[in-house]
Order: sequence, then C-alpha cells, then structure tokens
Amino acid sequence: MAGKRANGEGSIYKRSDGRWAGSLSLASGKRKTFYGKTRQEVAGKLAAALKARQDGLPLVGERQTVGQYLASWLESVRPSLRPRTFERYGQYVRLHALPEIGRLPLSRLAPQHLQRLYASRLEAGLSPMSVRHLHAVLHRALNQATRWGLVARNVADLVTPPRAGRHEMQTLSPEQARAFLEAAQSAEGGRFHALYVLALSTGMRQGELLGLRWQDLDLDRGTAQVKGSLEQGTLVIAEPKTAGSRRQVTLTRAAVEALRRHRVAQAEERLRAVVWDDRGLVFCTEAGTPVDVRNLVRRSFTPLLEKAGLPRIRFHDLRHTAATLLLGQGTHPKVVADLLGHTRIGTTLDLYSHVTPTMQAQAAATMDAILGT
Repeated sequence: MAGKRANGEGSIYKRSDGRWAGSLSLASGKRKTFYGKTRQEVAGKLAAALKARQDGLPLVGERQTVGQYLASWLESVRPSLRPRTFERYGQYVRLHALPEIGRLPLSRLAPQHLQRLYASRLEAGLSPMSVRHLHAVLHRALNQATRWGLVARNVADLVTPPRAGRHEMQTLSPEQARAFLEAAQSAEGGRFHALYVLALSTGMRQGELLGLRWQDLDLDRGTAQVKGSLEQGTLVIAEPKTAGSRRQVTLTRAAVEALRRHRVAQAEERLRAVVWDDRGLVFCTEAGTPVDVRNLVRRSFTPLLEKAGLPRIRFHDLRHTAATLLLGQGTHPKVVADLLGHTRIGTTLDLYSHVTPTMQAQAAATMDAILGT
C-alpha cells in the first residue's frame, strides 16, 4: 500500500481483487474513486484530477459516455444556434455519431474512433462534404469538453476529415434563363413568376427570397433590403448570418414590374381567402403563411424546368446562374460580390473561377481597344 498522503491529496491502494484504486475528497464531502490495473495508471488519473480541482475545473467523469455528453452539449449550445442549425447538429449526432461512438466513455475517445467513424459513414454512402460537416460538429463539441476539463485534449484535432469534392454547379444560359421565366409566367397564372425573376436577376438566396417582406421593398426607388432569411425548420425569419448578408439590392426594371403585378395578384388572392395569416410576406401560400421549400421545389420549380425543356438543377443554381451571367458580361467581381452578400471578393472569384477565362478574354480585347492594336 502507498504511504500516507497529505490531507486532500487523495490516497492510492490495492484492492482485494488485484486492481488499484485511488480516491479523492470533493468539496461536497463525497469521494471520487479512480481505478486502474497498475499503481502508475491510478496515480496519473489522480494527478489529473488534483490539477483539475486546483484549476477550478470539473473532474473527468469516466462513466460519462460520448452519447451522454453530446446530448448535454447540444442543449447547452441550443440558445446560440439558429433553429435550423440546431436541427442539423442534432441530425449529425443522432444519425451518424451515436450509432458508432455513442456508447464509448468520453474519457477514452481516441482519434482512431473518429477515423473509423468517418470511414464507415463514407462507406454507407454519406458524401465527403457531409462527413466534413459531421467532423466540424464533433470538433466543436470536443472543444467545449476540453474547456470544461472533461477531456485532456480534443482528439478531433488529430483526425483528418475526407477531402470534399467541389460540387459541379449547373447554370442556365441566357436563352435557358429566358425560357424558364416564360414558363413561370404562364404557369398557374404566374403565381411565383416574380420570385424567379428576383432569383435570376439578384442572386438572392432561397431563404432570403422567401423571407422578404413588403416593408423591405421600395418599388419606386427600385431597391430591396435583405434583412433576414426564412428558417425552414421553424418557418420563422432569422437574422442574417453575416454583416455582408444584410444588404441593399438594386432591382432591375423587369423585377420591379413583376413585383408590382405580384402585389396586385396577392391582394386579389387575399380577398378570396377564407383565412389569411398576414405576415407581410412577399411570397407566401394562399393563406398568407410562409412557403415550404420542399413544396415549392416539388410543385413549382421542378415542373417548370420540365415544362421549359431544361435540365434538372437545384433552386440554389439560380443564384449561381445570376452570378455567372453577370461576370460573363464583364460586371466587376466586387459588384457581384456585394450583390450576392459575399464578405470577401475572393469568395466570389473562387466560386466562379469557371468564368475567369471569359473575363480575361474581355480584358485583353479592352486593352487592344485602348492601345489601338
């Protein structure tokens, strides 16, 4: 047995079953016991616990599992997250992390556990980008565990997530964009025609378009204020993520005319409605409530693509189309970045590098004209 230690430093002893144990007095009056196969193992755990107590940190709980910790961590970060972001975090934890590592003791989570987790998710068909998102969630959670003194280090720092392949964006040509808008104008009385005109002429995000309110528009001046985005998880309008996302957008004449027609049609629709939930939304359901993205894509967007004979693209590709068309016509990248709400012009240039050769050719032609060659 070990010699007597100073008061409050804990004690180490060998049990009758051959295992070593060490106990430490807590401020509550209870004692915390650590177990190990050797005296050195227990001494290391006891020393770590003593340091944590000295630093005012909680003691590492060997019995707390990864699943238990992640559940408590999610609740702790819920107030600081957007509803949709919290929902996505929960999905990554529940669907992907817990089945693989949920039962492991948090204190024994190792880099190889995360590496195996990522490999198994890829094998199951999860995309590399989604696995990177899973890694980001776990990294943030384990960072908090490190700050709380629950683990000695963030093992996610020692793991390399899979490299994400860049998504092949699909954009419409000018002719295809016009064909799409013509199809939208003739479908269902053109109910969402103005929505698609705005999407293609401003590059606004889907959530920004569906969160737009009439008070955000000044049709006489031809401007729109982007002040929020519709969160689909709760169908509420949330603040923009970045300062750049909150911006003023100059509308094209076609967009202003489409919005004026849309406002008249909406007023008539409101008079016919039995019940109208007035939230001041520019684009809403026939009852005035927020539009569900899945219904919009399934019932309007995809059928319009088919009607116009166009390839199936994502709604978000309308934003890419707007940027590509503007850059391809020589619009300055800084203007396009401001229109899209990008904080850095480098983001715009990285995303739309496929337009760079056209821009360079235009620049060469301009220089020829300047120099008279």
